[in-house]
Amino acid sequence: MIRLPPSLFRRPAEPKTIAVAVGDAVYAVRVSRNRRARRYTLRIHAASREAVLTMPLRGNLADASRFAQAHGDWLAKRFDQLPAIAPFVDGAIVPLRGVAHRLTHRAQTRGTVWLEQARDDGDPLLCVAGNRAHVARRVRDFLKREARRDLEAAVARYAARLEVKPRRLSIRDQTSRWGSCNSSGVLSFSWRLILAPPAVLDYLAAHEVAHLVEMNHSARFWTLVKRICPATDEATRWLDANGNALHRYGAD
Repeated sequence: MIRLPPSLFRRPAEPKTIAVAVGDAVYAVRVSRNRRARRYTLRIHAASREAVLTMPLRGNLADASRFAQAHGDWLAKRFDQLPAIAPFVDGAIVPLRGVAHRLTHRAQTRGTVWLEQARDDGDPLLCVAGNRAHVARRVRDFLKREARRDLEAAVARYAARLEVKPRRLSIRDQTSRWGSCNSSGVLSFSWRLILAPPAVLDYLAAHEVAHLVEMNHSARFWTLVKRICPATDEATRWLDANGNALHRYGAD
């Protein structure tokens, strides 16, 4: 009896992306199978600037491709509406704590990253020393340190007020949420909050610390958040209107 290798019975590897042509432009759409999906859906992730087509587990690639092509005009329109990327390069504007700073590369100066004011007009500057190839990384590292410093102070203030003790604070580049709190008491935040006005970062700290008391989004939770952070409504409105744009800074 001849036994055939198991590989002959496996589903052939599928392409990870579908190319959708709209006029002269071609968009790469990532395909994702999901056992909970009941239909084909197409989404644009503003943070990663990626188009994702989710399909049922038993869906087929031909139907997925037809679905994506049928929504080509919608895809092009959504991509055109995304804010332009703002890489960390000499001359770029970086909104540190909501205040526009002009990134200035000082190749011949010792140091890493520091703040100063322009001598001619007094505008805020974000100065970066060293090799040009390291500018983006140094700026990102600086912003992460500043975000951690501000968030640690805000979290400590709200934790003392609610008499709770977070286990740990983590700074990440989260794309789906600005902050989170898990059941073990670990708080995670996006470093990009340092680009928003201070009241927004302060609200996110209050929000996640409040989860140490109410691990839900019930009416009791929101009452608690608004009691300790009166600027909650103002901060959430700012995030709704401007939050997605924060992901464009430092993008390649």
